[in-house]
Amino acid sequence: MKKVYFLKTCNTCIKIIKSLNLPPDFVLQDIKEKTITVNQLEELHRLSGSYKALFSKRAKLYKEMGLKDLNLTEEDYKHYILEHYTFLNRPVIVVDNHIFVGNSAKVVEAAEKAIKDSVAQ
Repeated sequence: MKKVYFLKTCNTCIKIIKSLNLPPDFVLQDIKEKTITVNQLEELHRLSGSYKALFSKRAKLYKEMGLKDLNLTEEDYKHYILEHYTFLNRPVIVVDNHIFVGNSAKVVEAAEKAIKDSVAQ
């Protein structure tokens, strides 16, 4: 699978997608327009190893809902990601069986290398 989960209203996501020069076989899913499904989230969980790794603690709702004061479980992270798109750490880039979550320079660099390697094959 070659896919990017992102928000088209997020300037950082758009900048990263443009910088990656994605090949045409990549699917882009704006998670606000087309919400992430249980099956999609479970696949991302399989690739990342945890729902917590997919969860954004920067989300405005995280503080507003008082979640920062709770001891969240893996099931809680899954529930909140499915409940509201803002809880998914973005962008999520999937290249075959590799997943890259977030917008740190290190993550984007690794995703870029994986994309180039997949094109070279």
